[in-house]
Amino acid sequence: MAADLGELLVPYMPTIRVPRTGDRVFKSECAFSYDSPESEGGLYVCMNTFLGFGREHVERHYRKTGQSVYMHLKRHVKEKSPGAAGGAIPRRRNGKVFLDLELNRDFNGDEYECEDEAKLVIFPDHYEIPLPNIEELPALVTIACDAVLNAVSAYKKQEHDSWEEEIQTSKHSRGLRQLDNGVRIPPSGWKCQKCEMRENLWLNLTDGSVLCGKWFFDGAGGNGHALEHYKETKFPLAVKLDNITPDGADIYSFDEEEAVLDPQISEHLQHFGIDMLQMQRNGTENGHHNTDNSNDARPRVSEWEVIQEAGMKLKAVYGSGFTGIKNLGNSCYLGTTMQVLFSIPEFQRAYVGNLQRIFDYSPLDPTTDFNTQMAKLGHGLLSGLFSKPPIKSELIEQVMKEEHKVLDWHQPKGISPKMFKALISRGHPEFSSNRQQDAHEFFLHLINLVERNSAGSENPSDVFRHLVEERVQCCQTKRVRYTHKVDYVMQLPAPMEAASNREELIAYEAKRKEAEENMRAPPEPVRARIPFTACLQAFTEPENVPDFWSSALQAKSAGVKTSRFASFPEYLVMQIKKFTFGVDWVPKKLDLSIEVPDFLDLSRFRGTGLQAGEEELPDLAPPIVLPEDTRDNSNSSDSPEIDESAAMQLAEMGFPLEACRKAVYYTGNMGPEMAFNWIIAHMEEPDFAEPLALPSFMEPATSMASPGLAGTPLDNQPPEESIAILTSMGFPRRHTVQALRASNNNLERALDWIFTHPEREEDEETSDALSDMADTTEPNDNVFSNANTNSDSTLSPDQDPSGPRVKDGPGRYELFAFISHMGASTMSGHYICHVKKEGRWVIFNDHKVCLSERPPKDLGYIYFYRRLSSR
Repeated sequence: MAADLGELLVPYMPTIRVPRTGDRVFKSECAFSYDSPESEGGLYVCMNTFLGFGREHVERHYRKTGQSVYMHLKRHVKEKSPGAAGGAIPRRRNGKVFLDLELNRDFNGDEYECEDEAKLVIFPDHYEIPLPNIEELPALVTIACDAVLNAVSAYKKQEHDSWEEEIQTSKHSRGLRQLDNGVRIPPSGWKCQKCEMRENLWLNLTDGSVLCGKWFFDGAGGNGHALEHYKETKFPLAVKLDNITPDGADIYSFDEEEAVLDPQISEHLQHFGIDMLQMQRNGTENGHHNTDNSNDARPRVSEWEVIQEAGMKLKAVYGSGFTGIKNLGNSCYLGTTMQVLFSIPEFQRAYVGNLQRIFDYSPLDPTTDFNTQMAKLGHGLLSGLFSKPPIKSELIEQVMKEEHKVLDWHQPKGISPKMFKALISRGHPEFSSNRQQDAHEFFLHLINLVERNSAGSENPSDVFRHLVEERVQCCQTKRVRYTHKVDYVMQLPAPMEAASNREELIAYEAKRKEAEENMRAPPEPVRARIPFTACLQAFTEPENVPDFWSSALQAKSAGVKTSRFASFPEYLVMQIKKFTFGVDWVPKKLDLSIEVPDFLDLSRFRGTGLQAGEEELPDLAPPIVLPEDTRDNSNSSDSPEIDESAAMQLAEMGFPLEACRKAVYYTGNMGPEMAFNWIIAHMEEPDFAEPLALPSFMEPATSMASPGLAGTPLDNQPPEESIAILTSMGFPRRHTVQALRASNNNLERALDWIFTHPEREEDEETSDALSDMADTTEPNDNVFSNANTNSDSTLSPDQDPSGPRVKDGPGRYELFAFISHMGASTMSGHYICHVKKEGRWVIFNDHKVCLSERPPKDLGYIYFYRRLSSR
């Protein structure tokens, strides 16, 4: 028999591998579904790629790759026979099989026991070889099987690594030099000192400079000015401004090129007026912990009870669309967002309706493909396969009647989004961690990924995209400028001064201060009640424009800005701005209640454009202000500054040296990886290997210069990563390059330039854009497209063909979902969501899905509205 098995496996021996260090073994979850060894068909692990596949998907992998040998893993879970000893843990009859494989379901050790089974399966004949079979199998096969069985499952290993990664103390922290320059950092309103960026800002701990970081792969980031500042000054440590919490801060060492710890961070921040000690005291009093199950201080107790509908007799629901998402530990921000998105027909159609096509055309490693994992998650939520009533339903119903509590222990635990989270968070400094995150930021991150992965296919995020009309007026000349910008979320202010119970709040604050001074217990907290109309009024109020440069005066002046809708999206996402910083830098959540309406009419907030009698500001860009050392040395040398070590590193790959030098220069000396991307994008150009030739420095252009090029040196090639970000939004490359040149490579100003300078040539890119827009108007029939098919949305008739695709329609909406946050900070607490399905509100609290009895619509954080049909 041993000889027979050896001969049988000989043709397949070259395809059987032993897992090496770094190989991920997917033995707990299918790459295309949520099948596991506990599923009816078990799990098949490829003995070459170590990917896992359920019974319905293993044939696809075999046909695509020709890989024939798989290890079939099956866990049999059954009830203990009557009289079995209670209190025992689930028993495994073969202790070696499935070593380190975690249970995907929650079994009570007093009632269940496990029996594990493994075997090799050879396709296409499904020939089975039971394991272990050491004596009869070739040595290589035995070693490979043993390694797979003993390997830590892929995402259990990743979770372990993420927790165990140790950040070292910086060598600069103890003797860090801090300049006594009088710099004090305010608690809000920061922006980069070298550009207009207002996100991803870093505070240099030596001189107090506030500068932007690099661009991340998902489009978040800045223009790299913090790194440039280090190269000029050699000041080594910087702290991320918006991540300073009671538990610490994110600190980066430019010299050591890694995230570091600074034991003296509190003192270093105090030097610039940031009181971390006060933040720590408040954090301790509030009991902050970065876990979903943490309890906040007394002011939040009622919030937790109300939002989770504690004490209610909630009825569990099962079936399609009622599948819960298991909390991986501080991942509720992800679960709630995905539950809402997959309740929208366009997302159902794009991913679940095209499931087979997406799976058939997925790459060889589907765990790394965004569309595949979105389709997998959507199918898991909508199929109903993972939302079935428990077997002992009658017993559980009796328990509910007796204990008046929601199903918990016996209820199915929903699907576990480990593979999905690992993919979409890869490379992101926040979402790749195990810390709690902001659901609003995650929503924007996910929409960015949807945009990037929808080329040539239906883009479901189109339903959120809309244009905002911004009207800026110079207070001295009264002249105006109208611009449009793309947005996905309406951020609604919460004016505390407009609270209807203002007197009650003032009285509470007085009692609280008195109790604090006299060391007494604080009074019962009072929640602010703010009318929704006051929030809308605050949204439309004019706001001052900081550092406004008037092109009419050609100087800085006072300016005010108002915002209106230039188009209305099919689905309106509205965020309540509940989170703020106190004057002492303590991050806090405003305790407020807003009676958000079920039906909303925003028609009166549509923009009107330039009105009769209004005079436009001249179309001039502000002059470029160069640092003193740049102006002094601009003509002193004909050789541009180039990181020669990066150029040589690329040249060693076989690229022409002059091309490598150009790549390093045009990507702003941001490293070999960025320069490599530039090389790939430009290697077909005829002058690719020609030496770098730059024109002499030119003074900022006057009003006689060509429109759109004012203040920009000629042949100033923008960074490729900036071009890629704008082209991914649907703008033609040529128009994008013009916009970046005209705005000195500032992305925010470049986007404004694109909207105010429509491209007039009807070239191939414009034709492609028109074709893409035409595609978005065609309905795509499938099983999940039965809702909202009578949409009133149309492409805006006055829309620039070269601009982003925007569907416009009436501004009347109906509330269908909202996400709520419990806790005092977005970095702690818990998220749940309510979604209206079939006329009933449903509460999704991690894996628990029940009919809602009293949806807390006044305590929501993010609200989702769908457009009302006019018919």
